[in-house]
Amino acid sequence: MENIITLLLLILLQAVLGFDNLLYISLESKRAPEADQKRVRLIGISIAIILRIVLLFVLVSVIKYFQEPLGNLHIGEFFHMNPNAHSLIVLFGGVFIIYTAIKEIWHMLGDHDLSDAEGGKASTGKVIMMIVIMNVIFSFDSILSAMALTDVFWVMASAIVVSGVLMIWLSGHVSEFLKKNRMYEVLGLFILFVVGIMLLTEGGHLAHIDIMGEEITPMSKTTFYFVIFILVVVDIVQGQYQKKLLKGK
Repeated sequence: MENIITLLLLILLQAVLGFDNLLYISLESKRAPEADQKRVRLIGISIAIILRIVLLFVLVSVIKYFQEPLGNLHIGEFFHMNPNAHSLIVLFGGVFIIYTAIKEIWHMLGDHDLSDAEGGKASTGKVIMMIVIMNVIFSFDSILSAMALTDVFWVMASAIVVSGVLMIWLSGHVSEFLKKNRMYEVLGLFILFVVGIMLLTEGGHLAHIDIMGEEITPMSKTTFYFVIFILVVVDIVQGQYQKKLLKGK
């Protein structure tokens, strides 16, 4: 019974921590040809589930090696860091997500024919590869959180599989919603940008990055969800106000 309760808690935890990953998958899959987008999400997340279980097994066995410092880096009094493997992976994920968000926003502003932006900007294989890679990067926090709650391997593995199946189902709904309501793509991309900032602050904290005497502190999940809430409210209010202005004209 204790393991079952822990399993339910882990599934809930995976769902909460997986929101940013879900959004990335939904937006990234739109870059594939439209006919392949559903298959891309299914294959990408399925491979990622298998790799998550492998990563879980690896982390259980060699977690101390991921946390060991790799060495100090000093640039005068302006910059200092003492990274480990975990921090570098998180930092890479943050940089890549910010780059992806900015690139897509730039493409959206420069694309005069919006009908051409429906899909097909990348090959199916490339999109699947990116979904798998980013899914593994996102999985570090959820796996480490799971390891803090239990040391029973089958409980952690089951939570990963169940949350992966839920992600496959939800990603289709999110992608369909964005397809029908394309104006929310901008909101989604800015949320993705905030996700990148959150990963950068977390990675910077894990790497003990110090810039001009100020150490980077991680953005808390509470702050993250509050920022997302404000972005959504602003988007809704702006949309309603725009409709009111159009009616007035």
